[in-house]
Amino acid sequence: MSKKKAIGYYDYTVILTYAGMLFAFFGILKVIDQDYLTATICLLCAGGCDMFDGTIAATKERCRSEKRFGIQIDSLCDLISFGILPGIFAYMVSGMKNFVGVVGAIYVLAALIRLSFFNVLEEERQDATDEKRISILGLPVTTIAVFLPFVYWLYVSGLFRKESCFSILLILMSIGFLTPIEIRKPGRTGKIAILAAGTIFACIMIIRMRIH
Repeated sequence: MSKKKAIGYYDYTVILTYAGMLFAFFGILKVIDQDYLTATICLLCAGGCDMFDGTIAATKERCRSEKRFGIQIDSLCDLISFGILPGIFAYMVSGMKNFVGVVGAIYVLAALIRLSFFNVLEEERQDATDEKRISILGLPVTTIAVFLPFVYWLYVSGLFRKESCFSILLILMSIGFLTPIEIRKPGRTGKIAILAAGTIFACIMIIRMRIH
C-alpha cells in the first residue's frame, strides 16, 4: 500500500512563495500591535520574495499540475501580502475610521479581482505557449510593497501630515489594478536593482525612525 503524501507541493520552487505569505501574516500581527515600522519591513520582505519566486520556479521542469498549483498559490499568497496586509495597515494607522475601512475593503476587492483575472490569463497563456511572460496587464499588486512603506515614511517624517494619504494611496492602487494597461516585466538585472534599492530604503527608514 503506497504511502500518502501531504496535500500540496513542498519543493524548492515554492519556498519563497510560502516565505512571503509568512512575512505578510507576521506583518498583519504587527499592524494589530500598532508596530507599523516592523509591518512595513515585513511588507518589503514579502515583496522581495514575490519578485524572485517565479524565477526560481522556472529553474525546475514542472508538470502541468505543479504549474497550475504555482499560479494559484502565488496569487493566494499575494492576496494576503499585498491585499489584506495593506488594507488593514491603512485602516489601523488612520485611527480605525469607518471610511478608511470601506476604502480598504474596496482595495482588497480590487486586488482579488486583479489576481483572479491574472490567473485566468496565465493559464490560457501556458496552454498556448511555453515562452516566458514579458508583460503584465494591469498594475501588479506587488507595487504596493514599494509605495506603502514610502508613504508611511513620508507620513512619519511629517512631509505628509494627514492620514488621508493612506486612503488616497489605496484608491490610486485600486484604479491601477483594474486599468487594462500593459506593463513590461523587469528582467533579472531590473529585479536585482529594485531589491537593492528596497533594501537600502528599508535600512535608512529603520535607522532614521529609530533615532527619532
